[in-house]
Amino acid sequence: MSESRTPPMDSSQSVSLELLPFNNTALRRLPVEDTGEPGSRTVRAACFSRIRTLQPLVRPRFVALSQSALALLGLGEQQVLSDPLAPEYLSGSRLLPGSEPAAHCYCGHQFGLFAGQLGDGAVMYLGEVESGTQRRWEIQVKGAGVTPYSREGDGRKVLRSSIREFLCSEAMASLGIPSTRAASLVTSDLYVNRDPLKSGQQVPERCSVVMRLAPSFIRFGSFEIFLGQDEFSGLKGPSAGQDDIRSQLLDYVIETFYPRIQQAHSNRKARNTAFYREVMIRTAELVAKWQCVGFCHGVLNTDNMSILGLTLDYGPYGFMDRFDPDFICNASDKRGRYSYQAQPSVCRWNLARLAEALGSELDGSEAGAILDDFMLTYEAFYLSIMRKKLGLLRKEDTEDSELISDLLRVMHNTGADFTNTFRLLSYVPWPEKSDNERATVGPVVDLILQQCASVEDLKVANKPTMEDKLRMTILSMAQNNPAMFSMVADRPGVAQQLERLSEIKDLRRLAEECAGTSDLSLIKKERLNAMNNTNPRVVLRNYIAQNAIQAAEKGDFSEVKNVLKVLEKPFSDAFGPEHLAGPSACEQKEQKATDFIFDYARKPPAWAKQICIT
Repeated sequence: MSESRTPPMDSSQSVSLELLPFNNTALRRLPVEDTGEPGSRTVRAACFSRIRTLQPLVRPRFVALSQSALALLGLGEQQVLSDPLAPEYLSGSRLLPGSEPAAHCYCGHQFGLFAGQLGDGAVMYLGEVESGTQRRWEIQVKGAGVTPYSREGDGRKVLRSSIREFLCSEAMASLGIPSTRAASLVTSDLYVNRDPLKSGQQVPERCSVVMRLAPSFIRFGSFEIFLGQDEFSGLKGPSAGQDDIRSQLLDYVIETFYPRIQQAHSNRKARNTAFYREVMIRTAELVAKWQCVGFCHGVLNTDNMSILGLTLDYGPYGFMDRFDPDFICNASDKRGRYSYQAQPSVCRWNLARLAEALGSELDGSEAGAILDDFMLTYEAFYLSIMRKKLGLLRKEDTEDSELISDLLRVMHNTGADFTNTFRLLSYVPWPEKSDNERATVGPVVDLILQQCASVEDLKVANKPTMEDKLRMTILSMAQNNPAMFSMVADRPGVAQQLERLSEIKDLRRLAEECAGTSDLSLIKKERLNAMNNTNPRVVLRNYIAQNAIQAAEKGDFSEVKNVLKVLEKPFSDAFGPEHLAGPSACEQKEQKATDFIFDYARKPPAWAKQICIT
């Protein structure tokens, strides 16, 4: 369930920062540690820890604001910009009247292993604001300093990572994908040392803070603080065995964020089962939407899974350029646990960990049955969205799934650009009986073929990554047992796949859409509208974010603002299809990372391959 975009408010409707109507329900309903003890520590029997001392930035100033996110709080962009104290308020450097700084306690399974207590190590909860839309928004500042959960960290975030979170939060919301929001980005003259390239060489980077908001930032890991000792890691949650607090947390979440479920069930177990099923459905829909825009989260640990089905915590995320099911956006993920194609199964695995954390609050057999429904639920959402991406609206053919798989296989084998290929499909003309199919579709196919990777790029992309021993075994099989080898390794070549593309199988499927109606113009209009509102023209590719980061690090924030404006209208087609073709090979060689003038929808330039995100 995605949040609707709130229209901009004029200054006469907006409130001032000092008058934000805080109503900090979470701190009233849930146990809060308030010892005042400094430094990192294990926090027992509490869901939050109060923060009594702020850690101000040096000369904080705005990099960018999101007008639509501010409007959710009843704030106007110009009013915020005109407030000289706003950068301090929105970075956690000065206390907003009514706010109550705190940090949230949670655990998590990280890369498959229980990691024990984690918590908000660089995030400070400010409170919850009741907006004029009868919604409550929890406000956080990310990068505001040390908390009880910082462990060995300094609680700071740098400009580079803050720009990525700010832009992607708003990009996802504009794509209609449920997400936490980012209202402001503040940087400063306070520096910390970081190793951005993981090369062993640290460099000073500016401390920066993102103010983000959501109805709640409670996550799967919030319930894992009650887990007993894990048999593999030997760790346990800081509130292990505190079933009374677990019940408090569960009651708070259901009553506050799932009121219909609360009202519909008088039996506690039935209520909790309905809640768990709804979390499963929201998670399945969320990951289906990710897959359909080629988004890869990168770190789908249980502490990064929202209990409300929101995209949460933007670290080493990435939108695919060349379509690849094995796409990994996190350079630290050496085994591909969080690859693009693994995301649905990982989300199911995380839901299983949530069920374990809820323990006796759920009936085990019913929770298992709900988990068994996950993949079917996900596939139904995925197929529904993919039909819209292909303009298949009026008829659900049993072979649609195969058609989609065939298209993706062609895209994979040819190294086609995921975003641009789907966008170009809306330019495929409607098949008329009198038309010569090949002649009609030819110009669009030419543009689609320009989205494919070069032979050199495909060789690099398909370079074997398997161990030498396994590779030698397969080569030996090819020589000594050709029949067995053909069973495991026979794949059509690129040339054959391009030929299949030229057969334009989807055109025949499109023709089925007009069966039973004579108003072809209406069908065409519906199809184009659905496709152009489902296939974005632009997504936040890594090279786009990198351009904005490099400009901002030199003191030029204009590119961050420009990118934000483009991402806020991802389906806008200000240019024709020819702009999706991208620069020529010669232009790509000449284009450098310092070039800031480009069409955001184009395929990435050659230098983008050097970007490494961990």
